Amino acid sequence: MPGLVLLRHLLRTVGSAWLILSVLFLLSRGATDQRSLLQTMVESSARLGSLLEQPAVSQQLLQRYGLDAPLFYVSWQPATGWYWHGFHNQYHTWLTQLLQGNLGTSYRSEEPVLVLLGQALQYTLPLTMLAATLSIALALYLVAATGYRPIVSNWVMSMAHTLQSIPLFLLALGLLLLLANPDALNWFPAFGLGPTGPTSTSWSHPQALLYQLTLPTLSLVLGSFPALAIQLNGSLHQELARPYVATARAKGTSQGRTIWRHALRNALLPTVTLLTELLPSIVAGSVVVEVIFALPGMGRLIADAAVQQDYPVLLAGVGLVAIVRLLAQLLADILYPLLDPRIRITA
Repeated sequence: MPGLVLLRHLLRTVGSAWLILSVLFLLSRGATDQRSLLQTMVESSARLGSLLEQPAVSQQLLQRYGLDAPLFYVSWQPATGWYWHGFHNQYHTWLTQLLQGNLGTSYRSEEPVLVLLGQALQYTLPLTMLAATLSIALALYLVAATGYRPIVSNWVMSMAHTLQSIPLFLLALGLLLLLANPDALNWFPAFGLGPTGPTSTSWSHPQALLYQLTLPTLSLVLGSFPALAIQLNGSLHQELARPYVATARAKGTSQGRTIWRHALRNALLPTVTLLTELLPSIVAGSVVVEVIFALPGMGRLIADAAVQQDYPVLLAGVGLVAIVRLLAQLLADILYPLLDPRIRITA
């Protein structure tokens, strides 16, 4: 891919990320009244009602979080029409802080959002990366191993279609009841992080962490690999019917070598988009899995922030998922010409 074209794709990705984050910010601030935001800033107590009724306290809280300023650069009033507020507005302040690496402060815990994201990612990153790696490896192996075995291939694809039709939360609950149930196979812990604890880092107890993440990882793998395997199986069988495969077989090339060295590489091209969308879909699925298994990761953080109306945390979490998806699309644009030199990506 030429450098200029790559630069244009990078700029397009940055612009899309800015637009998505801006819309999320404006929706989170514009769709909620100030009193509701104030209630999320003050911990529930017997004095909550009286505190919010005091104008001085309410104004102090609004100023502390920058909510006393106008929402955007301009606003519309029926009586006066459009009014320019200048750079003293909530959006400009948020954008300036974002460019400086400041994601704001949680309304609930009053901790920096960046710190909360870091604490959550140390559990979500191992989970998602392990699940994505295993999903790709399992799909590639099953499709390649059954390429010349139609009966086995049909059986594997039937199982893949069945798994694809089951919602992720049912898969997770099924594994929980089967493999973490004292009345069944009590092989794994049902909830939480067990001996690692929520206060220790995920890398300080790697063996314990892998043990705790087995069921969540298995849930994500069973929920994500079927779509990839189904698409890859269809592409592989199309490639096996092409003349170059027959030529390779006529030269004495083994079935396995024909698949792995020739047909599978060409079959990967139609699945590149699906491959690059695998990680964003697993990140989105981790919301369900982490809530079910009570893991303190990104999914649990986003779910709790949505329930508690902790909008800075919610904006950062959802924005991070959107950025991962944009980066996956950029990766697909880069991989296409590498897998097939005949393809030239234009801006």
